[in-house]
Amino acid sequence: MAQPNATHDGEVMHGSFKSYTIGFICSIVLTVIPIVIVLNGWLEGKANAIVLMIAATLQLVVQLLFFMHLRDEKKPRYNLISLLLGLVILVVIVAGSMWIMMYNMVAL
Repeated sequence: MAQPNATHDGEVMHGSFKSYTIGFICSIVLTVIPIVIVLNGWLEGKANAIVLMIAATLQLVVQLLFFMHLRDEKKPRYNLISLLLGLVILVVIVAGSMWIMMYNMVAL
């Protein structure tokens, strides 16, 4: 019976307890920081939005590196290429939607 974490070469790839703990702590910190900033009203307007977006981006990086093992991948990097394609599609959809909402003169 095949092992659930086995690769095609038969070697098992998974993170260590230390890497999972570091990832979990980083995730908790990157979740608590925006909550504290918003609930206490420390920042307003653009500064608040910028800090929230930076925290969200760092949270994405932590999830990809520590839990989805993106850095452990051997060549060819199919997962990385798929992720980049997904991000390009996401950016096009979000930017296009925002552009339509900002410059839609029919709605006036």
